[in-house]
Amino acid sequence: MSSSLLADSKPKSLTRFLYLDQVMAFFVAILLMSNVASSAKILDLGFSLFGIPLAFDGGTLLFPLSYVFGDILTEVYGFRASRRVIWMGFTALALSSLVFLLLRTLPADPGWEEYAGSAAYDAILGGMSTGGIALASLLGYWAGEFSNSVILSRLKVLMGGKLLWVRTIGSTLVGELLDSLVFVFIASLTGVFGWELFLSLTLTNYFLKCAIEAIMTPATYAAVHFLKKGEGIDVYDRGLRYNPFSRPRQDKFHV
Repeated sequence: MSSSLLADSKPKSLTRFLYLDQVMAFFVAILLMSNVASSAKILDLGFSLFGIPLAFDGGTLLFPLSYVFGDILTEVYGFRASRRVIWMGFTALALSSLVFLLLRTLPADPGWEEYAGSAAYDAILGGMSTGGIALASLLGYWAGEFSNSVILSRLKVLMGGKLLWVRTIGSTLVGELLDSLVFVFIASLTGVFGWELFLSLTLTNYFLKCAIEAIMTPATYAAVHFLKKGEGIDVYDRGLRYNPFSRPRQDKFHV
């Protein structure tokens, strides 16, 4: 049976949910894959919008799914659970950057240098190994995911839990805008992308990410319904202070 956040009810720890770990695992996996894909290839749809070529990095196809999972986390488990998962993704992305940097600095096998080589490694994974893509993604992801979660959480309370599609798409329009702007700006600043691609990548990333989020709305509804029923919870963040730096030991719900 679902219930909202109430001051006089029994607290429940984050670790006692049935599906939270699985949702978090998918969230982090998508985040890591999308960042590798962003560094690996720039795609071009072959046409322009208002004179701007629709070119976008490969991660654009996957990264919006992290916002879908972010919406699901906030809608079902509340901002505090979402905050913990966002920080987990942030940490995993930072560690992945360090691994690629370590691989870049270690000596290469001569046989590998003949058929692949360090130049190819730098060209494809340079963004991850030198920190350009990682830094851009970390900052964009942090700004976008937290703003998305806060807006969705507040709208849920204000709207009494109604019109989920309005809340998911509305929060995504803000979150993805911040994410796309910060991501492309930092990636261009660090030399991962050329500045001539800034406007094209920003607009294409933004429009495609929002479109994918909208297309995924039926799947979001299905996942939210399944998790609320399976967990027996429906958190409303009433009276919550949206502090992204709150310590994990404070993360308990009242259900």
